[in-house]
Amino acid sequence: MQPLMLHQTCDLGPIRAVTASIAPTSAGCEAEFRLDGRVDGIVIPKPAASVREDNLWKTTCFEIFWQPIGGTFYREFNLSPSGKWACYDFDSFREGMRDAPVEAIAVSCSHSGDELVLKASIAAELPDPAQVALNAIVEHPDGGLQFWALAFPPGKPEFHSEACRQMIVERD
Repeated sequence: MQPLMLHQTCDLGPIRAVTASIAPTSAGCEAEFRLDGRVDGIVIPKPAASVREDNLWKTTCFEIFWQPIGGTFYREFNLSPSGKWACYDFDSFREGMRDAPVEAIAVSCSHSGDELVLKASIAAELPDPAQVALNAIVEHPDGGLQFWALAFPPGKPEFHSEACRQMIVERD
């Protein structure tokens, strides 16, 4: 598991740490995100059908950005603790956004006490090797958001920045 860092402009809240991992599979990838802290002190979307839905990032959500090394194209996955998901392709930085084709995405989430764990199994064509970002958005009951990532560019939290894609992933 890789530790994610809290963006410097975010207030401290009930979550003490966020970690994440990702592993390529023959069909796509598997990812896990873990929140540690007072999980009952954050907004957790209620369980729902595992369907594609936009705007998941407006509340507690986990994200993966997958970009072929040397390319400008990238794919964004949004994974909600509710089980809902979204997947978008971009031609370059925030340009050419469209729904991305996926074969299947399965999201499961469990939480108790001081821990929330989200696991995702993604069946989609993913270029290899790739530079990858693992991110988390955590909503507080007052509507405030925390942004967590492997790294951030200078300035405001910007998950679409290539600076966030600090992990190199390739199949063996």
